[in-house]
Amino acid sequence: MAVTIEAEAPEAKKVPVHQPVARIALIGNPNSGKTSLFNQLTGLNQKVGNFPGVTVDKKTGISHLTPQLKAQIIDLPGSYSLYPKSLDERVIIDLLYDPVLKNRPDLVIVTADASNLKRNLLLFTQLADLRIPAVLALNMMDVAETEGVKIDIEALQRDLGVPVIPMNARKGIGIAALKILVSQQLSATEVAFFEVPANLRPTVEQIKERFSLNNDYLALHYAHQYKHLRFLSEEDKVWVAQLLEAQGFRSTTEQANETIARYVRINEVLLDVVRVEKAKEEEKFSNKLDQILTHRVYGYLIFMGLLFLVFQAVFAWASYPMDLIDEGIAALNGLIQENFSGPLINLLTEGVIAGLGGVLIFIPQIAILFAFIAILEETGYMARVTFMMDKIMRKFGLNGKSVVPLISGVACAVPAVMSARTIENWKDRMITIFVTPLMSCSARIPVYTVLIALVVPEVYYFGFMNLQGIVLMGLYLLGFLSAILSALLLKVLLKARERSYFIMEFPVYRMPRWKNVGLTIFEKSKAFVMEAGKIIVAVSIILWVMASYGPGDSFERAEERAVAEAEVKGLGEEQTDNLIASYQLESSYAGKFGQAIEPAIRPLGYDWKIGIALLTSFAAREVFVGTISTIYSIGEEENVTTIKDKLMSEKDADGNPFFTPARAFSLLIFYAFAMQCISTLAIVRRETKSWTWPLAQLVYMTGLAYVSAFAVFQLMS
Repeated sequence: MAVTIEAEAPEAKKVPVHQPVARIALIGNPNSGKTSLFNQLTGLNQKVGNFPGVTVDKKTGISHLTPQLKAQIIDLPGSYSLYPKSLDERVIIDLLYDPVLKNRPDLVIVTADASNLKRNLLLFTQLADLRIPAVLALNMMDVAETEGVKIDIEALQRDLGVPVIPMNARKGIGIAALKILVSQQLSATEVAFFEVPANLRPTVEQIKERFSLNNDYLALHYAHQYKHLRFLSEEDKVWVAQLLEAQGFRSTTEQANETIARYVRINEVLLDVVRVEKAKEEEKFSNKLDQILTHRVYGYLIFMGLLFLVFQAVFAWASYPMDLIDEGIAALNGLIQENFSGPLINLLTEGVIAGLGGVLIFIPQIAILFAFIAILEETGYMARVTFMMDKIMRKFGLNGKSVVPLISGVACAVPAVMSARTIENWKDRMITIFVTPLMSCSARIPVYTVLIALVVPEVYYFGFMNLQGIVLMGLYLLGFLSAILSALLLKVLLKARERSYFIMEFPVYRMPRWKNVGLTIFEKSKAFVMEAGKIIVAVSIILWVMASYGPGDSFERAEERAVAEAEVKGLGEEQTDNLIASYQLESSYAGKFGQAIEPAIRPLGYDWKIGIALLTSFAAREVFVGTISTIYSIGEEENVTTIKDKLMSEKDADGNPFFTPARAFSLLIFYAFAMQCISTLAIVRRETKSWTWPLAQLVYMTGLAYVSAFAVFQLMS
């Protein structure tokens, strides 16, 4: 049944065009199409910052309302009401309630799901009573049409006292009308949806006088939320607390009474403007699909199958562009080194460009992972997954939405940490980000491969179960168990005041909007390169300097000693080069550091050479293999067989094999737990907007790795 729209392009109040709207805030319920509208208004003119003082992203963009006028669009976190349940939602009250805030929006666009107008209007009526100029973007008109909902736009506009724009933000329908409307100077509605009760008037009047407010409802919110208003001084908060105690103010009770009163008023409005023609009694297609996709057995199997597909794609599909990037960086370095020479050229090629390559090589994995996540979210399936997994994950202090970061962490922790943004609750998101790096990522595979091949025999059980494969699977399971148990521990230690609620509305199934998918891929890739890349390149340069220079003249004489020893042993050119590199590394600042930390790592069974590998692999875990290749002068690091043979022949001071099962398993356990990845630390810093979390991760995971590796070595020795 088609939706009847009495006013196709409702006009704003008859006011002349004055100054352009400087700041426009987008606000609405989750799944109301707010993100689609933001993308339509801003396109690629977006940037991600953070709200002052909180670890919550602020997406802003520039929209060309008319050829002559531009406006800044602020995308606020999705919320069901102005009474926040999470830290993310609190930024809304900070932005709207602070009377002296310079970035306070001049206009609010409230997005509402036309097919579920009753629930969506609760937030609108609260904003309206704050007397903020607003426009109601009546989104998802196509869904309303499918469900037989008929809306009298003109009557709704009259009853609400604000312009109402019917639209379909996913397809861009109504965007032009919205831009023209908000380019005009609009005023707040004169319609009141809630009157402050008489018993609260004394409290409200005193708050208005204290803070020089001229809005009763705003003063009431000061009473409800004074503890969370960052712009209030401690003295002001104490004054409000004492006032409320003296007046017997009960916030929870008054919020409930207000919500009931608002829904009574909303029902009165909708009774005149909305008509629903009952659809056929037969079950909707989406409900039938939900019975399969959220089934207590089939639902999990389907989800695991999709995860396997995503996992394979991130591994297999990303390998080709990653190889191209790797080869391109190597070719560029080779070209520069062939035509130029000198310390600055070495710094450029081995420090800057190599560090840049370490950033760019992650882009294919990030792009593919977020492409899948965006598609699953756009289709509506991701909401079903979080619903299924929430009950299980909540026992460990996580959230249903924590599943995606944990699973994708098996490929790479960098995009996995970034994908935790879908978790609205601050506490659940922080715990997820904290434990995700414990999942064994693909960068650990080179370390696992060499060490397992070194000490685990290649035998088969039942003709198909390879013992080396079983050990490798055990390391991955160990990572998962350590992640969920660490989350359980953090759940106890992290005593956040906010409770974790799981409120989710299933959106209807629909085809993904490919423009939104593309914008998501672009935004995530750009954020990683521009933010995390700066730190990665800087650390790569520092590590290069430490490995390329040494104190005193020992580093300069290292080559002479290596050449003399090579002549005595009759080594070839390649072996001589490897010996020179090994001597230089031993004499470098990195080598001295390895020797300095040797007393600390000796209880784990390691010597100074492994200490250097631990240091250099801090940039990325897979660097371990390349480092031991240089240290033990074994040539090409890709030749795993050669590495294994050389390590097996390595002797300790007593002439016994150095890499015993105890040492090898100690190293395996250390790398299974240790935070040996600058990229992950950099992205955690960016996602949390603080150094506290990545440093806490570094200390916790290094400590866990040290204690576990110590226990393994001592027990197996």
